[in-house]
Amino acid sequence: MQKKFDDIYDAVVIGAGHAGVEACLALARMGLKTLVVTLSLDAISFMACNPAIGGTAKGHLVREVDALGGQMGISADLNLLQLRMLNTGKGAAVQSLRGQADKTAYHLYMKRVLEREKNLTVLQGEIAEILTDNGKVTGVTTLQGQSFACKGVVVATGVYLNANIIIGEFRQQTGPNGFCRATALTDCLLKLGLPTRRFKTGTPARVDRKTINFDAMTVQNGDEKIYPFSFMSDGFIENREPCWLTYTTAETKRIIMANIDRSPLYNGSIKSTGPRYCPSIEDKVMRFADKERHQIFIEPESASTDEMYVQGMSSSLPVDVQIAMYHSVIGLENCRLMRYAYAIEYDCLDPTALYPSLMTKCVDGLFTAGQINGSSGYEEAAAQGIMAGINCARYIQDKPPVILGRESSYIGVLIDDLVTKGTNEPYRMMTARAEHRLFLRQENADERLTPIGREVGLVGDDRYARFLDKQKSLAEIDKLLKRNVAPSLSAPLFAELGDYVPRAGMSLKEILRHPGVTAELLAAHFEELKAYPLRYLEEAATVAKYEGYLSKQQAAVERTKKLEDKELPSDADYFSIAGLRIEARQKLDKIRPLNLGQASRISGVSPADITVLMVWLARREK
Repeated sequence: MQKKFDDIYDAVVIGAGHAGVEACLALARMGLKTLVVTLSLDAISFMACNPAIGGTAKGHLVREVDALGGQMGISADLNLLQLRMLNTGKGAAVQSLRGQADKTAYHLYMKRVLEREKNLTVLQGEIAEILTDNGKVTGVTTLQGQSFACKGVVVATGVYLNANIIIGEFRQQTGPNGFCRATALTDCLLKLGLPTRRFKTGTPARVDRKTINFDAMTVQNGDEKIYPFSFMSDGFIENREPCWLTYTTAETKRIIMANIDRSPLYNGSIKSTGPRYCPSIEDKVMRFADKERHQIFIEPESASTDEMYVQGMSSSLPVDVQIAMYHSVIGLENCRLMRYAYAIEYDCLDPTALYPSLMTKCVDGLFTAGQINGSSGYEEAAAQGIMAGINCARYIQDKPPVILGRESSYIGVLIDDLVTKGTNEPYRMMTARAEHRLFLRQENADERLTPIGREVGLVGDDRYARFLDKQKSLAEIDKLLKRNVAPSLSAPLFAELGDYVPRAGMSLKEILRHPGVTAELLAAHFEELKAYPLRYLEEAATVAKYEGYLSKQQAAVERTKKLEDKELPSDADYFSIAGLRIEARQKLDKIRPLNLGQASRISGVSPADITVLMVWLARREK
């Protein structure tokens, strides 16, 4: 007897955090009738940890999501309290935007975006089961007793699957911030053949603004006149709130070490794996015992609350220890804790069970995105969410998936790392993970990805018109920069720098490469450049200054591309290929790489194994 459904959708998204929101918006905007189911409407795009968007490498991800036609950058720009550019003393490749967001306003804005989106239905509920038939998704059922037919599902459950909050000896079966947890879906995922594991993350206490001595701290203001996250945002962001820098003390260290046996991280009550690059304060004190103090940042949560976020002091220590510990920090001697710090354990998947499209290898039409894939961070979640949404839509439309290469985007690096290498701890994006990062700068994310967003149907006419105008302007600027100018014309610029005046003519591009010459300075001395936005001139200047390095990196990309172009058959029997080592056979059979490039990045597959595969492919082709 055929099951009776309450409604029929093209796709269902489970979860409305940062991954789920981008996934459901992508699906709906690509013309598919979409349902997004969340445990609580009050948790849509909720920032359970630091209400910050961006950061090192994470700012790149936000720009890339925006360039594809995603929502995070636009929503962030409209709800920021402060915006800064990190790593300004370093090269353009590693400079990243970081914005302190108003978590309440951001959540409410995103909720409204979802409610007003054509083709999208928002429902509060809990999914109990993903229905399949003959290895393909057919629908979902809820704990509340409803069932919905669909052809595709995106699971974006964040840290909610069988979540436990831990504070010292206190343990509570709940999700972050007191939201209820999801209890039914893990068993369903296991039955479908997906391997699960337990990860851990944590968050610091929130303290009352009125009880903080800011005079003992160093103010951290936002930057003036830096460009926002979204390519659709005009002008600059108004910095409405500062942050503050302070430090732990020798007393902080003494308190933690005296109570380390009461820490769930060290007494064995927490067995799951936590994030290496965002450790708890007790972890930092134990791992870096030689340090007498650690940096702490005090950051506003929202313009509508006095809660302040104590960045750098996440913990799972008991309440009494937390109170003493926070009171030992400079400026927090009399602070009142409004929410206690806690650790949270949750179920997630082994991401090597996924294809690069983020579809599961065991069920067609089933995609996963965000922290369920073992990643951490809002930005990593949003990046996976938009790609899972795009590829779920493409699957339903019977079109090939969109796979972003490592040379094209940080999103490509992120997904390739997860599905090819896997992760034994919550994965965090860093610029060091991108071998071609000089290509993957923030300002050129639109050049790399907006044509793809246009092709799949996420980039509208307005955004595309802006993109084409920028491309036209950059081409004109490049032509102008190649023009030679006489020494008499460049003399005023070099005189302003206090440098020697060249005796021979130089191109504007050569002048740009001179130390101390910026796009703004060049435009001030050469009238023809003033017709173009400074933002475009700065990007052209970056390309000019790094032209030699970019050429070398392009050559490296071309060498890598030769391996990426060598596709491996999906039905390859790796155990029968003579010459492959046993470990390589096992890993190749598990990951099922799409091409030689992906195969070469699998841990346990050596260059000798790749040579064997190349010979095997050549014989197979003959």
